Amino acid sequence: MRSHHDMGGLPAGPVEAGEHDYQLWEKRVDALMVLCSSKKMFTVDELRKGIESLPPDAYDRMSYYERWISSITSALIHRGVISIDEVRAKLADIEKRPPETAGEKA
Repeated sequence: MRSHHDMGGLPAGPVEAGEHDYQLWEKRVDALMVLCSSKKMFTVDELRKGIESLPPDAYDRMSYYERWISSITSALIHRGVISIDEVRAKLADIEKRPPETAGEKA
């Protein structure tokens, strides 16, 4: 049985091969993944499993790095590195910020 994320062999349209500039938050997600995995807070396999476990509607709605941060967050909660209450508190803090800084600081 094929999972929703498994697009191998299916028509998906053209792949854009050009380079693009990464947004600051995307660079931070990548750095967070490298740091956490190097500190054995989770494995890359756990990151992949978390991404592949996303419900189809969430998987389709999220960007590449949004899937990563969702999986990283779940892995850190599962491992007890952070709590769901800490995540909720941080999100509430971010929502209070003025729109021009919401995506810049985390």
